[in-house]
Amino acid sequence: MPAAVCASAGAGPLARTVRPSTAAAVVARCSQNAAGAGRAAAGTHDAAALAGLERDLRYWRARKASARPVTVATVPEAMRFGVTATLRAADGATRTITIVGEDEADPARGLVSWVSPAAESLIGAGIGEDVAIGGQRYELIELAAPDATRDATGVAPRDDA
Repeated sequence: MPAAVCASAGAGPLARTVRPSTAAAVVARCSQNAAGAGRAAAGTHDAAALAGLERDLRYWRARKASARPVTVATVPEAMRFGVTATLRAADGATRTITIVGEDEADPARGLVSWVSPAAESLIGAGIGEDVAIGGQRYELIELAAPDATRDATGVAPRDDA
């Protein structure tokens, strides 16, 4: 199948806010599924397998068409979409939170949706400011933009992975 099958139809009214790394991952996944569907159509008569590949391709094409990448400042001055904040609690414990798109959210890994209460508390806050998240107060001690040391989800690789 030609690459045109993955062409974006524009963001449209159901646009999803995503980080550039996520948009790139969706484009890659769309291309992989298009190539797989093309190979399957040319070389197999397995209707169920081909239907599954075509379904996946439709899904990834829709994800690509609705993605609205947001550029993140290289040196963020305040917390916003795509930025990672390091927070310190009163007991000295730290936690890291990155504000991401709704599809990317994984609170256990510190990825919170931009529409979540935690993100609402953080957006606009600068270094040294206090924020309340989940009933606990934190001091924002560092802001960082995504960089090459982070994986496609924007999270630094874990040592246990």
